[in-house]
Amino acid sequence: MKSARVPVDEFTTPDPVTATEDMNVDELRHLMEKHGIRHLPVLRGDMVVGVISDRDVRIVIGLPDTDKFQVRAADIMATDPMTVAATTPLDDVAYAMSDSKVGSVIVQDEDSQFLGIFTATDALNALIEIVRGEGRPVS
Repeated sequence: MKSARVPVDEFTTPDPVTATEDMNVDELRHLMEKHGIRHLPVLRGDMVVGVISDRDVRIVIGLPDTDKFQVRAADIMATDPMTVAATTPLDDVAYAMSDSKVGSVIVQDEDSQFLGIFTATDALNALIEIVRGEGRPVS
């Protein structure tokens, strides 16, 4: 079977919900719950400086209130998140994510600017569409 080299940006979540470094844990949890997401890119201006997962937030939520309210996004984010170019083939990105055991990657345009986020859920949706032979849904 011939492999299609679909670029990752075909299945990337563009303009995702983001956080800032100074947000507290309750704000992060609220954003995730409101938008039904499990990964938040953390921005400093236009630059991605980290990623927070729902697991990171759940760990802190379990702390006593006196400790929990002192924690900010910058304290729990994974710094130096994995990044890929928008044109990187989907299978290469999925392999790199699996190999590194990460649940998301930051997708950048040709000028290394933040374009979006590609998550394990996006990878599963891509797999479903490709296996079923469906085209990308019209947004």
